[in-house]
Amino acid sequence: MASTNGETDQVLVEERSCGRIFILNRPKQLNALSAVMVSRLLELFLSCAEDSSVKFIIVKGKGRAFCAGGDVAAVVYDINRGNWKSGAEYFRKEFTLNYVIATYIKPQVSILNGIVMGGGAGVSVHGRFRIATEKSLFAMPETALGLFPDIGASYFLSRLPGFFGEYVGLTGARLDGAEMLACGLATHFVQSESLPLLEEALVKAATSDPMVISSVIEGFSNAPNLKKNSAYHRLDVINKCFSRRTVEDIIQALERVSADKKDDWISSTIQSLKKASPMSLKISLRSIREGRLQGIGKCLVREFRMVCHVMLGEVSKDFVEGCRAILVDKDRNPKWAPSKLESISDKMVDRYFSKVDDADWEDLKLPVNFRLPAYAIAKL
Repeated sequence: MASTNGETDQVLVEERSCGRIFILNRPKQLNALSAVMVSRLLELFLSCAEDSSVKFIIVKGKGRAFCAGGDVAAVVYDINRGNWKSGAEYFRKEFTLNYVIATYIKPQVSILNGIVMGGGAGVSVHGRFRIATEKSLFAMPETALGLFPDIGASYFLSRLPGFFGEYVGLTGARLDGAEMLACGLATHFVQSESLPLLEEALVKAATSDPMVISSVIEGFSNAPNLKKNSAYHRLDVINKCFSRRTVEDIIQALERVSADKKDDWISSTIQSLKKASPMSLKISLRSIREGRLQGIGKCLVREFRMVCHVMLGEVSKDFVEGCRAILVDKDRNPKWAPSKLESISDKMVDRYFSKVDDADWEDLKLPVNFRLPAYAIAKL
């Protein structure tokens, strides 16, 4: 049964036996997460957690995207009107949703058949099962927008093999379904034409047992081959360069490799880093490195502080400028300030990781009594 309320139509709900299917329904906006969608998803996840008749949840997108990210254009609109706190409430609720998904007692199956970026990763990667297809396209493009990989990305990127997470998070590199499976962002790979049959099989299985659900999905899965030019084939170079202590060191290491061997991939990687916001690169690297030693809850609390400082713009207004250049004017020529990595001091970076100095502001408070499955305890 699909919801009929005008606002909740942005998330459709189908009741299928003991399963619930949540369908992100803003296809013209590539299912970008609006404030309404975030609120609705949080409400649905919490209500299904208490409903003993619901055994599992499927999340998918309508159209050619799963979800292209959070609706940051709306957040920047509010910032430009002097209302950064509206954006803070959007991120507060979104990060709470990410935490609920990461610690959810019932299995979630995310069908990533299309574009998965930013906030779209937040409502899927934290879940138990993530199904990529030949149409999947994953990216965390935040550094090109003057932001940083948020939604708990410092948790899951830091746990990818070697330093692949630093590479993906800093460069905004695009990964296909085979690469998502290889690095662990996806748990399974299924051809898109098999998805309707897979959904029917999950509904028929009518179980919350992760082992049974995994077995059902595996019955439709196959092992795709990585493309010859896949970045994942270059994990040795990525580990050598992206393990360096600073962004400057990473770029220098890549340039040294490039001097020894002409490689289009290395050249484009260097270019991606040099085009990104210097401030975003600095805070993103530190965030991912801190995420290696923190659980999902602590990562989200820290990222909430960071995103509030980004919106406040006391150190840099790159987020507003990046959205102008990429999303509004689309001239793709942002004027970053500071414009150079070497102009950014440790003290400037530290500011993003501190509490916000505002009487009405408070840290992110995550649900304390939320029931945790055994596999989620390690995430805390």
